Amino acid sequence: MNKFTKEVMSVGEMASGAKLTVPVYAFKAENNTGSNTGSNVYIQANMHGAEVQGNAVIFQLLELLQHCKLQGNITLVPYANPVACNHKNGEYTLGRFDPITGVNWNRMYHFDESVIEPFAQQYLDASEDDIKDKFQQLLVNEVESKLEQNTWGLTTGQRIAYQLQRLAHQADIVLDLHTGPISSKHLYCPEYAQDSAKYFDIEHTLLIPNDFGGAMDEATFCPWWSLQQAYQTLGRKFTMGQGAFNKESFTVELGSQEQIDLDVAKQDALSILSYLQYQGVIDNEQYQPQKMTRYAGYLKDYKALYSPMGGMVDYLAEFGKPLAAGEPLARILRMDNYGDGEALHYVSLEQEVIPILHFASASVNQGTELYKVLCNYFKL
Repeated sequence: MNKFTKEVMSVGEMASGAKLTVPVYAFKAENNTGSNTGSNVYIQANMHGAEVQGNAVIFQLLELLQHCKLQGNITLVPYANPVACNHKNGEYTLGRFDPITGVNWNRMYHFDESVIEPFAQQYLDASEDDIKDKFQQLLVNEVESKLEQNTWGLTTGQRIAYQLQRLAHQADIVLDLHTGPISSKHLYCPEYAQDSAKYFDIEHTLLIPNDFGGAMDEATFCPWWSLQQAYQTLGRKFTMGQGAFNKESFTVELGSQEQIDLDVAKQDALSILSYLQYQGVIDNEQYQPQKMTRYAGYLKDYKALYSPMGGMVDYLAEFGKPLAAGEPLARILRMDNYGDGEALHYVSLEQEVIPILHFASASVNQGTELYKVLCNYFKL
């Protein structure tokens, strides 16, 4: 039975002086030589306050990993953002945006493109292992410098994000667990890692470009992608997912916010273990991907549909199933029109789509994001 360690990481302070803390669980795999042979993994959950299902998935992973044959180190961080998960308004958890700055909590990670070219020049002829070790340390040093030597200080969100990122940069595989408002399960996957998406039990994959927009997944794979491109320009070829650059990062969307389901969480944990088995992080053949039809599409084809009017919405479209052109996604009730106008208005699109998520409330203003749908999809 594998043993785990638990530490409590302080990520900030409240006005009263009370510490903001985050639990950090870790499994360490060692072979007879005292070192691990598989990739190192970092998994976090609940960066956004209402997106709580990931905590249940980490619970189930902790239960299951104690009985796995480990070949890599695994770090798991539930309650990654203690400000967001405690940010309540009446019955509801908010916590998607920093209430002080208004910035999305998942857009505060760090990546400085300017460090890439000088590093590639300096280590042009180094071994793959040496490049990996030194570049990984550079990334860790970058965020540590932000934390420790910033003359002008950091926002609350930056301080939390950088401490999480410091852990994530020490891993080869990063999984950031999220949920949508009312949502199906889906995966944000780098375009170069498309083959890996088939090892998650998730029916819908959004293939994202190799561009940094501030999110955790981008912050941990984009530096390596950029380094590969810099080496290619200098005449040395690496391939992402192979050799020194065996780095993959995903945002795993686990369904809807504001609820947990421990039974579903166990299935999600088994899905993650299937992927980790594929990557050689664990050696347990019973963890295999389920047979299912998996659809994918590019992020540019993941479209938001905004409400053409205010009203009360009856969401009709079923998640994850192709919806034919002209079939209604929703109908909007306008009781103010009843008796002297149209009380029901149907909303449809002129192309076939797969609905992925919709707004959490039936009460919407004109211009509210009703649905997000995947266009121009294909089977993985």
